[in-house]
Amino acid sequence: MSMMVQVENKIALEGVVVQRAECRPAVSESYMKLKRLQIEESSKPSRLSQQLSKPVTNYKPVANHEYNQHVHKICKRARADKQQVLEMLFSAFEKHQYYNIKDLVDITKQPVIYLKEILRDIGIYNVKGTHKNTWELKPEYRHYQPGEKTDD
Repeated sequence: MSMMVQVENKIALEGVVVQRAECRPAVSESYMKLKRLQIEESSKPSRLSQQLSKPVTNYKPVANHEYNQHVHKICKRARADKQQVLEMLFSAFEKHQYYNIKDLVDITKQPVIYLKEILRDIGIYNVKGTHKNTWELKPEYRHYQPGEKTDD
């Protein structure tokens, strides 16, 4: 039992297979021509190079391509002056009390090793607790005291 169904201008055949049949093509001149054309068509390269007579001008120029931005991120970071890095760190710690090293590297754009050297002087690395694997300022560098309200 099969039924022809037309959905959205497409014809489909629905039913149940009750018997299998195998067919072989009747080899004729027209069939061989058809197969030769199929083989020639499939062997053609999908992309071809062409020599242009004039430049293509139907695109919008981009100042910095996405690929260049990715390469720029990977490039080695240059060490800035220690005082500049300290200023960046203090301004970051004014916003939040705890930072992980990855966030501080993104903020300061400094090499990890150099940043850790500076952080050892001014910060405490939390090994356990709720703020595990984060840095915070040493008490003498904080502009606030825990549990104390600032008077205006």
